[in-house]
Amino acid sequence: MSEKLIGHEQLHEWCVSKLKQVGISDRHAGITADVLIHANLRGVDSHGVLRMEHYVQKVKQQGINSEPDITVKITGPVTAIVDGDDGLGHVVAEKAMSCAIELAHNNGVGIVSAINSSHCGALSYFVEMAAREQLIGIAMTNTDKMVVPFGGSSAYFGTNPMAFGFPAGNRQPIVIDMATSSVAYGKILEAIHLRKPIPADWAVDSEGQPITDPHQFNALLPFGGPKGYGLGMVVDIFAGILTGSPFGPYIGKMYGEDFSDRRKLGHFVCAFDISKFTDQELFTRNITQMMDDLHNMPPAPGFDRVILPGEPECLREQHRRQHGIPISEELYTYLCV
Repeated sequence: MSEKLIGHEQLHEWCVSKLKQVGISDRHAGITADVLIHANLRGVDSHGVLRMEHYVQKVKQQGINSEPDITVKITGPVTAIVDGDDGLGHVVAEKAMSCAIELAHNNGVGIVSAINSSHCGALSYFVEMAAREQLIGIAMTNTDKMVVPFGGSSAYFGTNPMAFGFPAGNRQPIVIDMATSSVAYGKILEAIHLRKPIPADWAVDSEGQPITDPHQFNALLPFGGPKGYGLGMVVDIFAGILTGSPFGPYIGKMYGEDFSDRRKLGHFVCAFDISKFTDQELFTRNITQMMDDLHNMPPAPGFDRVILPGEPECLREQHRRQHGIPISEELYTYLCV
């Protein structure tokens, strides 16, 4: 399938236009486009503009509220609940992290849950918000079931991603954004969209057998066996049970048949003021020393060098900002019309 290279600013403009056509406000369309383009720039195309058609259809059929009344309830000195009123998850999660950042600046820590939300895209965007403020950021969200628990034969938890952002002074922050499944489900969607096979250790069919054809997908495997399974449960407890939102198999399917279904997703975000735990300059010196130590380690056979978590995405972002973001002809046609 042929691809086109499109500048990130042009893609952003197209996404905003598409969302405004279905009644999304300028501000909410802009935030959503920011999150999507952020994912594409980092090379996480599965969470980028590939999802636009889905969001537009959900808004059209009222599965996502085009004019949400997003509210914030402060529940303590460092805690709050953001009610997304079934709006676009990108906007709800951005509001939650903004609130967490404000609480952290004022009181040292901000811990915020979001309720009545929808799919919020790449969590790296939200932890980077905190890192840019020289805060540590954490974000978690749960998803509909598609991961086989360790020792189980059918899906129970979702891919249940978590992300962490650590500021590093004047260097790029360290950002770790990962699903607790073998891969994010968006990788399966991307493979289907691009008509490409997948590695045999990503997913299984209805009989629990490994597959390379993404069309045979039935469930993903947790990464690291029992470790990914345990962390997937942790995310569901924080983002689902702690927020009073659906969890595990009780979460509505993102790609279900009924686009009018409002999924009522929960998110959980935190921001921490480093200076309330240690000297800020000492933290920066130590984290940059850690970065340098890792970069200077002799590489193992088959590797050029030791890289940091999130570093490949940063390098990819630099390249794509200069040369453009690749999208399929089909997606190009959808977005630019």
